Amino acid sequence: GRGRGRGRGRGRGRGRGRGRRGGDSGEWTPVTKLGRLVKAGKIKTIEDIFLFSIKIKEPEIVDHFFDDGDGKSKLKDEIMKIKPVQKQTSAGQRTRFKAWVAVGDGRGHVGLGQKCAAEVGIAIKGAHILAKLSVVPIRKGYWGSTIGDPHTVPCKLSGKCGSARVRIIPAPRGTGLVTAAVTK
Repeated sequence: GRGRGRGRGRGRGRGRGRGRRGGDSGEWTPVTKLGRLVKAGKIKTIEDIFLFSIKIKEPEIVDHFFDDGDGKSKLKDEIMKIKPVQKQTSAGQRTRFKAWVAVGDGRGHVGLGQKCAAEVGIAIKGAHILAKLSVVPIRKGYWGSTIGDPHTVPCKLSGKCGSARVRIIPAPRGTGLVTAAVTK
C-alpha cells in the first residue's frame, strides 16, 4: 500500500499494547484514575462510583469492593448460556462460541456480560470480566406494608430482547420467581 509505518492498519496506537509488561505478579496495578483512587482508599464504597456515574473500566475495582477479606469474592457468577455462532467464509464456516455470564452479590448488585471467542474457555472468561464491568445497583421496594427491609422490585417492569418478553411484577416477601424453568 501507501504505507509509512509498520502495516498495522489504522488507529492501533504506538505498539505498546498486547501482552503484559513484567509478567503477572498477582498484585493489581491500576491503569485508570478511578483504579488509583480505589487502591489508595479514597473511594470507600462502590455506591460512590454509582452516585457520580463513573464508568468502571477495570474488573479489579469490582473485585476490590466485593472482597470479603480472605481473598474470596462475595460475587457469585453463573454461566447463563453458551452457543456456537457461525460465519460463512470462502473456505467454509468459521465457528465461534458466544457466552453469557451473570454476576451478583445477592444484595442488590448485578451485572451481565457477553463475549464471543474461538474457544469456549476464552469466551466465558471474557464474559465474566465484562459482567464485572457492567455491575449496577438494583433498586428494591415493598409489596404491601413497608415493614422490614425492601424485598421486591419497586414497580412493574418489562423488558424485551428479540422475540422474548419478560415482565417483572412486585410480589409478597418470600415468593421468589414464579416462572418457567428456562426463565429462572
